[in-house]
Parts: sequence; C-alpha cells; structure tokens
Amino acid sequence: MRLITIKAMIITIALFCAVKTNAQKWNGLTLYSNSGSSIGYLIDTNNTVVKTWNFTGGGTGYSTHLAPGGDLYRTVSISTSLIGGGMTGKIQRWSYAGVLLWDYTYSSTTYCMHHDHCVLPNGNVLIISYDVKSAATVTANGGTNNIIVWAEKILELQPTGLNTANIVWQWNVWDHLVQNVNSNLANYQTSIVNNPQLLNINYASQKDWMHMNGIDYNPILDQIVVSSHNLNEWYIIDHSTTTAQAATHSGGNAGKGGDFLYRWGNPFAYQAAGSTILNVTHDSHWIPEGSPNAGYLVGINNKGQISPSTKTCVDQILSPRTNYNYTINAGSAYTPASYLNRHLSSGYTSNMGSSDQFPNGNQMICLATAGTIYEINSAGTVVWTKSTGGTTPQSHRYTTCYINNAAPSQPVISYTNPDLISTPGTTYQWYFNGDLIVGATSQTYTPSQYGIYVVRTTDANGCVNVYSKGFDYTMVTSVKTQNNTLNSLMIFPNPTTGNIELDFNGYTETDFTVSIFDNTGKLVLKSKNEVKIDMSDLNTGLYILNIAVPNKASVNKKITLIK
Repeated sequence: MRLITIKAMIITIALFCAVKTNAQKWNGLTLYSNSGSSIGYLIDTNNTVVKTWNFTGGGTGYSTHLAPGGDLYRTVSISTSLIGGGMTGKIQRWSYAGVLLWDYTYSSTTYCMHHDHCVLPNGNVLIISYDVKSAATVTANGGTNNIIVWAEKILELQPTGLNTANIVWQWNVWDHLVQNVNSNLANYQTSIVNNPQLLNINYASQKDWMHMNGIDYNPILDQIVVSSHNLNEWYIIDHSTTTAQAATHSGGNAGKGGDFLYRWGNPFAYQAAGSTILNVTHDSHWIPEGSPNAGYLVGINNKGQISPSTKTCVDQILSPRTNYNYTINAGSAYTPASYLNRHLSSGYTSNMGSSDQFPNGNQMICLATAGTIYEINSAGTVVWTKSTGGTTPQSHRYTTCYINNAAPSQPVISYTNPDLISTPGTTYQWYFNGDLIVGATSQTYTPSQYGIYVVRTTDANGCVNVYSKGFDYTMVTSVKTQNNTLNSLMIFPNPTTGNIELDFNGYTETDFTVSIFDNTGKLVLKSKNEVKIDMSDLNTGLYILNIAVPNKASVNKKITLIK
C-alpha cells in the first residue's frame, strides 16, 4: 500500500505540472525502451522522466507495454538459433517497483518468438513466433520454391512460474494455406481469389515469408489482428476457437475456425483486383473504446507515401463487419478500397513504429528509426515531441489512473432464467455479437435473441475496463429443461446451403457431440457442444447427423446440402 501511495504521489505531481503548461496534450505518461536498451522510461508531457526500469536478462527486443497497475511487459533480444530482424526469443514481466516477476524463453532451432506481444484480460499473453518449415515440407504443401520457409504461429501463454508458462491456445498459418498448382494436394483450389480466407503458399515466397510484427486483441469480438511486413497486409483471426478448431476451417464465434476472417492492404496477395495501400506495415490494432473512430483498424504504413518524398503514414479503415464475420463479394477484394483516414507523418521510419489514438482526438506517433515520438491534435498540429536518442520500435501512453490501479477480476457471466448476470463491478456495459447494446448498463441483462453476449466492467475509479469471455446464449435457450429426450431435436434450415443450427427443444444436456457422415458412412465432420455448424466445405449431397450425449443417448437426423 505504501508503494502504491508513493507511486501515485510522484505521478500526480508530474502530471499536474504537465497539464498546467500544455492543456492540448493528452494527459498521461509515455512509455518507451530503445532497441537493445536495458532501461525503460516513463515520461510526462514535459519530457520529465517520472520512472525508470533497470532491466536485466538482455536488451529490449521490440515492444514494451504496461498492464493495469503498472506492471511492465517487454520482449527481450537474446542469442537465438534463428537470425533475423525483430527476433526476440524471450518475454519478461517487471513490477512497477522493478522486481522481475516473469522471465520466459521461447526459442529453438525450429521456432522463435519475435516482435510484438499483447496482454489479455485474463492475464495471459499473446506472442508471435516463427515456425520453421523444411524445403521438403514446403514442396509437399504445393510450394513451387524448394526453400526453407519461416512460417508464423500465434501462442497464448499462461505464466505459471518465474521461468515457465503453459501454451493454452495456438494458431498456425500453415494450417490455412491454398495453392493452385498441384491438384493432388488437400489445399488445392482452382481459384485463389475465391479463397481469401487462406494464404497462397506461392505468393512472395521467401525464407522470412510473412514477417508478422504487430499484434492486438479485441475483447469485445474475441478476435486478433496481426500485421505482416513482407506481405503488406493486416489479418484478423478468431480467438474464440479451441486450439483444435484453430487448425481447421470451422468452429468459433465466426464459424470459420482459424481461417482469416478479414485481410486488408494488398489484394494482390490473394489475386484480387485493387490497389496495394500498405507498403511495409507495423503495429496493426483496433482504436479502443472511448476514442473517436473506436473500432476502426489502424496501423503504421511505413512507406505510405513514396512521392514526392518517402513519408510514413498512419492509416485508418473501417472493416465491413457484421457480427463476427466480414463481408466480401466473391472474386473481389475486401473493402474498403483505400484508407478512410490518413495522417501523413512529419518524417519517415523505414521500419517498425507505432501509434496511439486518444479520447480527445489526439494521436501519438513513434517514428522508430528516427528516434522521434510526437503527438498531434485533431487538426494535425504537433503539440508535443520527444527525441529518444536511439531506435524506438514502439511507444505508448497511459493515464495515471490506469498505472495506479490494478485491473479487477475478469467478469464472468452466468444465466438465471430469464437473465444474464455479471459478477459484481462498479459499472457495466453489455454487448451482443460484437456490438454495444445501447442502455444495457446494469449488472443483469434480459436477452431477446440468440447469440454471444459480453459484459464490460470497470473498477471503482472508472479507469480500468475489463471484458468477460463471450457467453453463448444460443446454447442456454436451445438446451431447455422441459424433457429429457433427443427425439424433438430440430435442425434448420433443411435443406441447407452450408450453415445449420440445432434446436434441442427441451433437452437438458449441454455436453454433446455432433458427427456428420456422408452417404457412404464416412465421417466427414465432427464438432462438440456447438449448435451452429458450418458444412460449406462439404459437397452437395445427403448427410446423416448423429447427435450423441456421452453415456446417455443419441439420435440420427438426415440433412440435405445443396450448393
């Protein structure tokens, strides 16, 4: 308690002075640590150093982020078997007081952590890792270049001790490839452009293939966005899947497993017509709630302008989202065709960089290789600048309330007929299928339609938001309590063009398995505890669905798929 009090007093005094001299600036403290540095800095808007961390275990590799309460997470550059730009290999967590709390290495001859990371509401951490594929493996998957490829994977780490962690979720891009050169392979499709959910293994193939670098998490959607330096794209994937589902093309809130839900910046990567907007990109993220254009995607476009001079841009777009999916016209590129908002920076960073968007309409831009951080107001006028004296991959600003107050426990939603109920918080906000429900600000909410519900709570100070995991109300209302038989189970629509939904119409059991067999008796699809199933990858024909409850009962239903 004494430490928190002293910390709050120091920060408050520093910010009082800063606010008094410059009311245009967004009030807060800026965090940065230069590449290879063993020091992290927290400065106010008068460029006064409020706090320093003296790190051990290696220099800062790429990113530094603060969690609520002031704990600092940073990636660390260590000696690794894989040599390349942005390589880190290790992640650390430091307390505000400077105590090392977590020191985890993820590196070998076939994988290595690199670039950015993201702290989740449950305290776990998302990291990006290379995933080395041999030349033989590349060729066996339809690659036309006989070369080693560093593919990518995303891991969710759950810290378990000072030097240990559990991998509780994983996504591999290698599970979501497409090619049109070898019809004997499972990932063959005649059309690349009609399969934008998959990555063309033969587009811009090289050893360091995608070179992902920025990662962000949207707790309302339970989705992840990552940026690719070499392919000039941003990708959105579904985090609501299990690891098993993430390796397939079905499951999760969006029903598409680990396939790309959306991609933007370079239509040529999936053979679509359109302009390539991104030209080396970093730091893709969603603009957070409370700021203008909340929900927009934004990122650094390092070579966004190349004439009359090369300038780095910060580009914003509004993705075409409906619930958990993103619309696209078959054979076309994802919209929008170009950026909706652009800030043309005052300089140029050939690599790396970041931006923050603030509630008052200001933005902060980090020109990494120039060692410059600056803030602009909504009119584009520079209101603050800082020269770091080195290469600064990222910088981020936080309110003192955020730094001084640890996040409350992640809220949990329960169901007591007819209401959804959140665990206690100070304030509440409910969401349905990724969209805010206007006026739904009580601890309880009475749902009126099937779907996924999320609740946001805040701490007593009103400055730290925490989001629950999604609650599938479809399951609650479909699995009712009137009888104990599967005989009344309904499947609709039937016939279907791809997506079906199960209505248990009175059955009490929520643990069930759906197995789908073709007319030869071959098992072609299996899911567990899912009432929405995507059959669009199957061929037209008659199928048998077996719905089984372990050690209790099962029932077969016929369904016709017409494509």
